[in-house]
Amino acid sequence: MTRGGRVAASVRAGWRSFLRRRTAVFFTFLFPLLIVVIFGALVQTQPTGGGLFTEPAIYYVPGYLAVVVLFTPLSRVGSEVARHREGNRFEKLATTPLTRGEWLLAQTVVNVVVIGLAALLLVALVVALTGAAIPLSPTVGALLVAYVVVGVALFCGIGAIIGATADSQDGVIATSNTIALPLLFLSETFVPLALLPDWFEPATLLSPLTYFARGVRATTDGGAVPPTGPFAPELGYLLVLGALAAVFVAVGALALPRTD
Repeated sequence: MTRGGRVAASVRAGWRSFLRRRTAVFFTFLFPLLIVVIFGALVQTQPTGGGLFTEPAIYYVPGYLAVVVLFTPLSRVGSEVARHREGNRFEKLATTPLTRGEWLLAQTVVNVVVIGLAALLLVALVVALTGAAIPLSPTVGALLVAYVVVGVALFCGIGAIIGATADSQDGVIATSNTIALPLLFLSETFVPLALLPDWFEPATLLSPLTYFARGVRATTDGGAVPPTGPFAPELGYLLVLGALAAVFVAVGALALPRTD
């Protein structure tokens, strides 16, 4: 069997495994929708004045997308790796032609499909609930798809690292939440940089989610992100995010155990 055939077979198995877990399917789509309902209402009821959630509705689109791009890959891939370790599946995998990198690639493809569907529903709800005016064009659509795909791949890589180092599935969930919650609110998603201390600004550049948020914001609301460097901001941040994704996916594949 060719490499493509091995990956495709693993993708089909991963997709069927996801659909069998009805609770996972339910919360994968419900949790981000609840975030939009809660924060969308706040955005609409506090359109002026100081404090949080006072920016135009379009400003928060990256934050809503970040919920699914960040939380879902970390927990799903991390838990899948932990389950494989607990069931001695990596030892069995070592006896097959499927490599660790191919296995992680297949898991990433499954997550891209799942999160892509969740993101599409999310954007539709954001527009309907908050009135965010997302410009519709083939370029904007292609860039948003690219950001979701690359962002999911990046956090799948990080999820694989968490799953390979945590001591159990409970440890994966605890570690994922410990990483994801600070990143979600301190990466220029829901909280504008102006509301954070001046000394914290350099720290935001250490978060890969910052480049996702800035890039999506530049794509949907170009005036909110000034141009920097030789590339347009929406392309420049995508290149940075792509480089980070390549690094973390490679490290994640290497971190997967050969035996259990």
